Amino acid sequence: MDKDNNEKLKKIDEKFAQWENLTLKKVLEKHPERRTEFVTTSSVPIKRLFIPTDVNDPSYFESLGFPGEYPFTRGVHPTMYRGRLWTMRMFSGFGSAEESNKRYKYLLEHGETGLSVAFDYPTLYGHDTDHQLAAGEFGKCGVAVSSLKDMEILMNKIPVDKITTSMTINGPAAIVWAFYIANGEKQGFSKAVLGGTIQNDILKEYIAQKSWIFPPKPSMRLIIDTFEYGFKHVPRWNTISISGYHIREAGSTAVQELAFTLANGLTYVQWAMDRGLDIDAFAPRLSFFFNAHNDLFEEIAKYRAARRIWAREMKDRFGAKKPRSWWLRFHTQTAGCSLTAQQPEINIVRTTIQALAAVLGGTQSLHTNSMDEAWALPSEKAARIALRTQQIIAHESGTINTMDPFGGSYYLESLTDQMEEETYNYFDKIESLGGVLDAIDKGFFQKEIADASYRYQKEIETHERTIVGVNDYILKEEKLTIPLLRMDPEGELRQLERLKKLRTDRDKGKWERALDGVKKAAEGDANLMPYILDAAKADATLGEICDVLRDVFGEYEEPPTF
Repeated sequence: MDKDNNEKLKKIDEKFAQWENLTLKKVLEKHPERRTEFVTTSSVPIKRLFIPTDVNDPSYFESLGFPGEYPFTRGVHPTMYRGRLWTMRMFSGFGSAEESNKRYKYLLEHGETGLSVAFDYPTLYGHDTDHQLAAGEFGKCGVAVSSLKDMEILMNKIPVDKITTSMTINGPAAIVWAFYIANGEKQGFSKAVLGGTIQNDILKEYIAQKSWIFPPKPSMRLIIDTFEYGFKHVPRWNTISISGYHIREAGSTAVQELAFTLANGLTYVQWAMDRGLDIDAFAPRLSFFFNAHNDLFEEIAKYRAARRIWAREMKDRFGAKKPRSWWLRFHTQTAGCSLTAQQPEINIVRTTIQALAAVLGGTQSLHTNSMDEAWALPSEKAARIALRTQQIIAHESGTINTMDPFGGSYYLESLTDQMEEETYNYFDKIESLGGVLDAIDKGFFQKEIADASYRYQKEIETHERTIVGVNDYILKEEKLTIPLLRMDPEGELRQLERLKKLRTDRDKGKWERALDGVKKAAEGDANLMPYILDAAKADATLGEICDVLRDVFGEYEEPPTF
């Protein structure tokens, strides 16, 4: 059989060479191609035609298989969207908790099926709204949450037992999660019914987004604490969303996004196992978060390669026994870095292509960016159009009627194989540097991303790459015609008054004992989550809890990289 197959492949190669010399050559002499080289968004060269000999692994069951079966290249669920659509989330949050709560209800009324919470920068850095470093930043890139009271307002009359909530929070993730759990319990729901995700991925913060608080090792301890607490007490919760999104937004290529994200994920698994946790207990609650950029096939290949690599590593490297532990489940957000301030309406088209890539790649959850996000946080109309984009793909495009519809495409399979190979090359480089934490200290990831970002921008400036409306198809006298979101000017004042009242009214003795418990637990080796949850219920603020941990753990300072 192998001999027959090799003969067939050899014959295809011969016929291909004949086609190039006879049919193609004549056409190129009269009508040359538009460019000497075609590349993906990540500047990977693309051949003009892909044939069976471009697919590295001819074994169907080793490289593809069936949906819902190892190696999950074609999807983690046997029926995919024929059985259940992806969760439609719109990344939302701005200004005060009251304003964001109103937006959540608006989106749910228009068909959103899960919430996704954005926090402002003071919250991301573990500071309360009245901290001096928070001045001028209230609610600018997300909602301000400084206490359990803010979380209660944020989730007021939201059915947290039925709706899953994803929260993009990292450095203070354990504390914000404690606010959410405490709020659910105050509403009368047990921890066991609460479902959602905390991003909780501190490694990509050191690599890309830069909103860290503590040094790497205590940060990793906090994350493993949430793993352990989650599978024991909050079983429906994904205690981490290992994120490539911000790595890509910082300027990485698709392969760098894939490789660095999976390397981070493998590091979290190793730390959890070193703690003594059973891999089959915590692995099913690991989730991922990827970017969807403009190159349709490159993005689809990235998701397929991610599933295959993760399944192999979990099964062969770590010895996970349950197939559910081999799954790579992921949320996708369309590429914010691809949106342009010029002609913002055409961002709807970019977002549609990116959302289509995520769906064709088998995402479990999707957020579509709004057309106005290069200017401001989304207006209601822009957010509704972005949500309708998902709904049209789901109900009108026909793309959900079969699973992995591009599977078997010579181009797609070749690209998937190539991404897998290059990802393992990066794994080898990272390992040679001592692993992810040492590679961060040495500036490896930061330099790789900076170089890729520079190359991409240079291609735009030299017109090697066309960005519609930016360096070609430009409107000389462009006027902004879309409405922009305006925040409530009284929101910050309400937040400051609420914080002041909370500090006055709370039980001082209970508050002091709770923070002392956090301090002693941090100084020892106990799981911090029960103590943080007690502090949240005692009305300790986000900044107060973080300050206790800062005193014990210190703060991280990034080493200079040249």
